[in-house]
Amino acid sequence: MSPFVVHLGEALRTPGAQHDLHLQGHLPGVALSSARVPDDAVVTLDGAVEALGQTVVVQGTARAPWEGECRRCLEATSGELVVDLREVFEPSPVDDETYPIENEQIDLGVVLRELLALVLPLAPLCRDDCPGPDPDDHPVVAADDADGTAPASDPRWGALDQLRFDS
Repeated sequence: MSPFVVHLGEALRTPGAQHDLHLQGHLPGVALSSARVPDDAVVTLDGAVEALGQTVVVQGTARAPWEGECRRCLEATSGELVVDLREVFEPSPVDDETYPIENEQIDLGVVLRELLALVLPLAPLCRDDCPGPDPDDHPVVAADDADGTAPASDPRWGALDQLRFDS
């Protein structure tokens, strides 16, 4: 059973009262491009559940570590995701707007998976001023033809060969 399944019995019997939530567990498979939440990472959610009739509102803050490769130097990088959530659950959910209540319980794992995937960095950086690969270790070398000469330039770009930026 998912650690993010919440039983609503008490909340549904006391409408308007907030009930604290402190959940933690693993959410394997949360990934986007080169960034991911490690499968064995602990995801935490601190918040509250409040029933308003048959509708339940969950609000709180979720935290999870992430890791990936820097988009410039390709070294390993990591950080922490922090996302605020406020979601509505109903017995008859509206597509893409609310989530279902089934047998007096809700699965916050679905919500957390979506929210964490949305805040993962698309192109992570190890630091803002990362210069990229070390030019001494990775020099730029022009491609040579089989006879050892540089390939001919594309004639469509010939006009740019004449361009000079002299002050």
